[in-house]
Amino acid sequence: MEKLRIVYLGTPDFAVEALRRLVEKQRSTPDCGYEVVGVVTMPDKIISKRGNQLLMSPVKQYAVAENLPVLQPESLKDEAFQQALKAWNADLQIVVAFRMLPESVWNMPRLGTFNLHASLLPRYRGAAPINWAIINGDKETGITSFFLKHEIDTGDVISRDVVKIEDNDTAGTLHDKLMLLSGDTAVNTVELIVKGEVVATPQDTMFVDEKDNLPAPKIFRDTCRINWEKGVEQLYDFVRGMSPYPAAWCELVDAAGNAIALKVYEVAREYAAHEKPCGTLLTDGKSYLKVAVNGGYISFVNVQLAGKKRMPVADLLRGFSVEGMKVLV
Repeated sequence: MEKLRIVYLGTPDFAVEALRRLVEKQRSTPDCGYEVVGVVTMPDKIISKRGNQLLMSPVKQYAVAENLPVLQPESLKDEAFQQALKAWNADLQIVVAFRMLPESVWNMPRLGTFNLHASLLPRYRGAAPINWAIINGDKETGITSFFLKHEIDTGDVISRDVVKIEDNDTAGTLHDKLMLLSGDTAVNTVELIVKGEVVATPQDTMFVDEKDNLPAPKIFRDTCRINWEKGVEQLYDFVRGMSPYPAAWCELVDAAGNAIALKVYEVAREYAAHEKPCGTLLTDGKSYLKVAVNGGYISFVNVQLAGKKRMPVADLLRGFSVEGMKVLV
């Protein structure tokens, strides 16, 4: 039996794990039934002002180390690129954390193209599924493999693998968990395709409740602004869902109305009855700084003042006075 020829498309660190697992399985199990024949990734980035130093994407760095052919198109619609891609004669393409593909690319292989998405589709279609799962207080998420079609993240589901979201998980720690899980999902999905055992499920048959229709839109700076009128649990989830990137933020305002931005990477929560207005700051000036909110307090743990480095709140208080300040609600 001839091996399936696979082309892999991806760019960041997140996309390396699935490629690595596929290549390692191919190497350790010669009769696995497939072969990765090429990689498509973003063009190298210029990282020096003189334009003489280039940075390869993480996926390209791995591909080069494994002697895999690489294509780096500026435009996926470029005719020369598409001809080069066609020459690889792929039976199957796999997309992980890459750009939106034109139909002429995703429909090129005879077996189609599948994508790995960092959520349990149909929940959290969109650009930021990891962040929104934590922000919304979910207790689990996962990796979904699905066949591409015209509408983004709506194709028929091949496989879903679940991971638990722990109470102290951040977007960063959950990213790493899902990155590792993506290797399992990629290998298992390819094995199903090689064996001809895929039973793809239309997403419109998978809606169980309203949560399955939650989107995961791109996050902008205004999205990251903390709304101190929310409750303790919502605020705790919001901060860790934005940490470490792009990071939640708020503004500290003094008595004269001057404001300074504060990025918030880590907080602690305290449930307590009180009558203080939301946004009231409480501190001993040395070790703690907390905000009165609905149902209790949110304590800053790890923060970054505008123009300064990230630091524990005790270090902030040693060099910055918050006397007379409040947070802008």
